[in-house]
Amino acid sequence: MDTIAQAPHAISTADTLAQPLTFREKLAAGRFVVSVEIDPPRGLLMPARALAGAAALKEAGVDAINIGDSPMARVRMNPVAMAIILEREVGVETVVHYTTRDRNLIAIHSDLVGAHALGVRNIVCLRGDPPSLAGYTDVVGVWDVTPVGLIRILRLLNEGIDWTGKPIGHSASFFIGGAANPNTEPIETELKLLRRKIEAGAHFFMTQVCYDPDRLDHFLERTAKLQMPMVVGVLPLHSSRHAEFLHGQVPGITIPEETRERMRRAGGGALAEGMAVAREMLAVAKRRASGVYIVPSFGRYELTAELVAEART
Repeated sequence: MDTIAQAPHAISTADTLAQPLTFREKLAAGRFVVSVEIDPPRGLLMPARALAGAAALKEAGVDAINIGDSPMARVRMNPVAMAIILEREVGVETVVHYTTRDRNLIAIHSDLVGAHALGVRNIVCLRGDPPSLAGYTDVVGVWDVTPVGLIRILRLLNEGIDWTGKPIGHSASFFIGGAANPNTEPIETELKLLRRKIEAGAHFFMTQVCYDPDRLDHFLERTAKLQMPMVVGVLPLHSSRHAEFLHGQVPGITIPEETRERMRRAGGGALAEGMAVAREMLAVAKRRASGVYIVPSFGRYELTAELVAEART
């Protein structure tokens, strides 16, 4: 069964000839999609650097821009607001990351209805990092809804009802993404969770970044049986210190000792070595996955554009 083909509000052939394919349509057509993650700003000023980066990446050929939801629990602009700014100022499609960390069920429903009214369609459902990760010891996470529950809420909105079963007047047209983690051991645990997300209504998956080509290859081989588009996360390592931080401090990321040793040995050439590791992961993704989304290291959009170009070849 083609899950994406069942996504609501399919566009006719005549319509697709008149306008560029959307992120959803490209995945449905089997095209290898390329996205780049851009974080919203922390302050009130317009995110000039992020806008310039998004414009350059659009020129480089990205299919969409991923927008984080206060990643690592560090407070940033609301991702839906950032999505609207990017789509208005740059004219690029967005994929919004949305966490259940900060919102109860009522706030989630309110946010999603508002996002849909503003034209946001692509939502990746996430749990979110705990506030303590950013040092907010006096702040607690809400987690009124699990990521599986969030996927289910979006599916119900697509069916024209809220989580209580009450009609909302019209059916939504969300393209629902779920998270997948190639680093999880044992892999059967992750496969079981992915099946639950599919049953809840997920249309595609985006993975946590991975730094082990063999592990990623095996993960994509196993998940191919799910017949769901899998978009692989790639984050170039900037330095040995960066690698050790990601390995030890960021939930869900595991970097093999061999890779960390490569970064240590690289010394002054660590950035080039980090790009080499990223290219190895990109090669696996191009062979087995439906796409890739690249996370820039410290806002190095020019290096990211290089990977975008390579993903397109």
